[in-house]
Amino acid sequence: MFVSMDKILNKAAAEEYGVVAPNVYNLETVGAGFKAAIELKSPLIMDVYDALDLELIAEAAKFFSKRYPEVTAALNLDHGKSYEVAVKAIRYGFTSVMVDRSSLAFEDNIKQVREIVKMAHAIGVSVESELGHVGQGITYDNDRDNGLTKVSEAVEYINKTGVDCLAVAVGTAHGRYVGTPHLDFERLAELKAICKVPLVLHGGSSSGDENLKKAVETGITKVNIGTDLKTAGALGAKEYLERTEFPSLIEMIDCGVEGYKEKIKHYMVLFGCNNRG
Repeated sequence: MFVSMDKILNKAAAEEYGVVAPNVYNLETVGAGFKAAIELKSPLIMDVYDALDLELIAEAAKFFSKRYPEVTAALNLDHGKSYEVAVKAIRYGFTSVMVDRSSLAFEDNIKQVREIVKMAHAIGVSVESELGHVGQGITYDNDRDNGLTKVSEAVEYINKTGVDCLAVAVGTAHGRYVGTPHLDFERLAELKAICKVPLVLHGGSSSGDENLKKAVETGITKVNIGTDLKTAGALGAKEYLERTEFPSLIEMIDCGVEGYKEKIKHYMVLFGCNNRG
């Protein structure tokens, strides 16, 4: 069953568990997400980078949603950089869009996000946006304290934009870290206490299970995971090639997808969204 993302996140926030949001890239990874959700009776949020083939992935998600109607699933545009991309995603069937204007000044961020919220809400599509800025793991040691979400701005931002969930910067970074991740749990607790919408953590990969579990316990509802899943899939394919004298492309892909799927299941259990579907 396809739903807007806020339906999944509002339930999770009320019942105090987290939901993993795997980045998906193609038919195989979409299918792996659905199979993980089936096996663990979990809701499913699929994040899709705006540079990918949005139409193809939307059609794949619709296909698996019809095949597995028992899965409560949302399809979310990830880091949408323009109004036009958000409109395109919605026309293809995305049930949520993440609008990233975090590089803009506060008022400009609000203005541009509010325009998309108005359009999306008119047709039942939910909106995520980012306040503060989650940088890249490769520059983590130099940048980790730059761009953290200001607690003093959060309520005003939510009220003025009308977003359904808010991605906050509390010390994570995208991709693989150079350095050790240090999450600002005090800042996160303050944000949770005043924000009336679910909070989202970008840059979950390589942050460590202990950090991520504590983040969910402190107030995060949605955790985005990309790099860890790609790595698990690649290792699954690599292990197959190392043990097989005459490898098959199909078998290699299957082993890679299996590794990707099992890593999703790991995070479903860690965040407590298993048996919540």
